[in-house]
Amino acid sequence: MQRTIQRRKRSEPHTFEQRLEEHRVRLENRLAQLPRGAEREQIVARIDQLKTAVELNAMLSMRE
Repeated sequence: MQRTIQRRKRSEPHTFEQRLEEHRVRLENRLAQLPRGAEREQIVARIDQLKTAVELNAMLSMRE
C-alpha cells in the first residue's frame, strides 16, 4: 500500500498590516454582537491596541 503525502496549498503571504487589519475586522464583528460588559470592553481595548500597532509600524517603516 503506497501512501501519498498531501501538501497544503499556501495562500499568498500576508503583510503584517494585512494580518492586523483582518484581526481588527474580526474583533469589530464580534463586538457588534456583544452586550455591554467586561468582554466588550476588553475587545474595544484590543482594537485600540491593533490600531496603535498599525500606526507605529507605519512610522517605523518610514524611517527605513
